[in-house]
Amino acid sequence: MRLIPNFKGFDFFPHNLRLPFMRYKDLAVGLSIVAMIASLALVMTRGLNFGVDFKGGSMIELQAASGAADVGALRDKLGSLGLGAVQIQEFGGPANVLIRIEEQPGGEVAQQAALKKIIDAVGSGYTQRRVEVVGPTVSSELRTTGMIAVAAGILAIVLYVWFRFEWQFAVGAVVALTHDVLVTAGIFSLFQFEFDLSTIAALLTILGYSVNDTVVVSDRIRENLRKFKKMDLNELLNLSINETLSRTILTGITAIAVLISLYIFGGEVIRNFNFAMLLGVIIGTYSSIFIAAPILGYFGVKRDWSGNDPKLAVGQKA
Repeated sequence: MRLIPNFKGFDFFPHNLRLPFMRYKDLAVGLSIVAMIASLALVMTRGLNFGVDFKGGSMIELQAASGAADVGALRDKLGSLGLGAVQIQEFGGPANVLIRIEEQPGGEVAQQAALKKIIDAVGSGYTQRRVEVVGPTVSSELRTTGMIAVAAGILAIVLYVWFRFEWQFAVGAVVALTHDVLVTAGIFSLFQFEFDLSTIAALLTILGYSVNDTVVVSDRIRENLRKFKKMDLNELLNLSINETLSRTILTGITAIAVLISLYIFGGEVIRNFNFAMLLGVIIGTYSSIFIAAPILGYFGVKRDWSGNDPKLAVGQKA
């Protein structure tokens, strides 16, 4: 006797849905190119608001002697010391705070004097747990290696897509991934959100998420190229995107729901990472549909993926 009913699942979108994505490919690609150029211009002119990791400075972790740390009171005390930008955030628990101060003019002596000012200002109500100093040389190296890591990630992904599919798919992937990284960086530059090592980690994670979407759509395109050899390429691209749309949207919605929860309840420590990830998931989902696939429509693609299989050598007319 069957106690558990046979659940076959359902499509989030109707199975025969045919949204005309390729009808708007010129507009979408054009807007994306404008967004990429604008983002690059913002990064080059306005710059990024680098955190302590990338521009040097000090980090001090304090623990309240009793009860929760009063972050508001600490901001009032430390903001009047004349030390430049001072960032204070809860760290690990309500009793712990992490204080970041930018590099002080005057070298090591000035930096140590700034740390002493902070310790004196917070008084006996807090215990110093650790102090980390990031010098200008180290911060410059971190900034350089972080950018190299992102560029190397894009290159490795492109080589993988090229090896697995064809060069046209690789072109679509590199444009989509570059779009995702540039637009995310442009938004950080526009609003001057702090850009630190956690943001670099988020960008690398975004690359993996975006290429996963791109590979799923590309796999379906290749499968349909085998089946429908006489179908118009734009129509075939539309068909492939629509067939994977349910998976793409549901994956994106799930990731966004988790990231919003973490952004709201995860605290200040991972807020930059969460925000970059949230932007990346939205932008990456868009680029998989409106950039990576449409580029195949511009470059064309090999229609015969049949190899030596005689069954696949006979095309089906749409």
